[in-house]
Amino acid sequence: MVLTTLALLLPARAQERLLEPYLEKGQLAAGRVAVEQALQQQPGSDELRLQLALVQFFGAVEKLSQGMYRYGLHDSIFQEMIPFLRLPVKLNPNPEVASNLAIRQLLQQFLQGLAETSKTLALISDQSAVQVPLRLGRVRLDMDGDGSASSGEELWRVWASLNPGTSLNQENAGRFGVHLDVADVRWLEGYCSLLSALGETGLAYDTSRLFAHCGHLFFSRTDTPYAFLRTRSGEMGEIMDAVTFLHLLNFPLLEGPRLEVARQHLLRVISLSRRNWNCILAESDDRYEWIPSPKQRGVVPNTRVTPEMVTSWRAFLDESEAILQGRLLVPFWRSDERGRGVNLSKAFSQPQDFDAILWLQGTAATPYLEEGPITSVDFWRRLNSAFRGNFLGFALWFN
Repeated sequence: MVLTTLALLLPARAQERLLEPYLEKGQLAAGRVAVEQALQQQPGSDELRLQLALVQFFGAVEKLSQGMYRYGLHDSIFQEMIPFLRLPVKLNPNPEVASNLAIRQLLQQFLQGLAETSKTLALISDQSAVQVPLRLGRVRLDMDGDGSASSGEELWRVWASLNPGTSLNQENAGRFGVHLDVADVRWLEGYCSLLSALGETGLAYDTSRLFAHCGHLFFSRTDTPYAFLRTRSGEMGEIMDAVTFLHLLNFPLLEGPRLEVARQHLLRVISLSRRNWNCILAESDDRYEWIPSPKQRGVVPNTRVTPEMVTSWRAFLDESEAILQGRLLVPFWRSDERGRGVNLSKAFSQPQDFDAILWLQGTAATPYLEEGPITSVDFWRRLNSAFRGNFLGFALWFN
């Protein structure tokens, strides 16, 4: 309360760091109260509005992490396939029983947090002069829900777990900071839409059968009719579990409209990325940039953005938008003499049950095969070359 009271007496520009002390102590709830109270006094402050969005976003990540810890999330060879299960939570020695429904509810709660964050960010215009310094390496989250954020619960660990190639570590993370501006507002808004698209896609399908047979691969205690799956079964058991997991990557459609929502989120990611780069290229300063222009220095070590990358990224946005709108088709690897491609837009707007093996075989694509212009394989090769063979890595960063 003392910090909040003092903050209300300071000019708007001096409130750029109002939230930071709370983030470094892992006190998200108190930080949110402080920012909300300050924003009531200065409703026109984009600095305060961005800080509110930050605490909303970090709060959503924290709640998801706490839920995963509560249900005993542990390491699995399949975690790389499911982004929401890659959070670096420590092992819970006394977890609650995890069910398919409980995990769905956690994901839905996360989506609500992302929607709240996006709503706040959308109130900041592209012409805003917002400036918020933030030492990301010092932000802490109470990831196990024990009421305090320890030295092992820093935000940089979450980033490092989702981006294995990062050079962040215990020694240098404390010095890792950014100076957030309106370009970063659009970046975070876009990332919320990207994560929302992934979440909506996951919730569109019924994964209960997979969870009953393979939930133990991710959680220590699971609600399953096969109690023997909870006991260690040696190498043969692990092999058969892996085979079963792949075999059961076929899901009945449960909430089909969610897939169209996901497609709209992806289109919004593209729109926000265009606005993001317009803002980046219009900048004249060079201060601790999260994503730099070719004329700026970035805070991410050992990375450099070239003019060719920017041009290629914008071409990628155009190509991806055309694919999501159905104006371009995706190459079909078993294409017949008619040269048909897959209309990915229809796969979202007219979904069917999902079967990974049938998609690999090609037969699942049958309802979406059409004649028309197809995105060129050469385009994607040139794109990857422009990013020095690491397009995916840059794409996860650029968003």
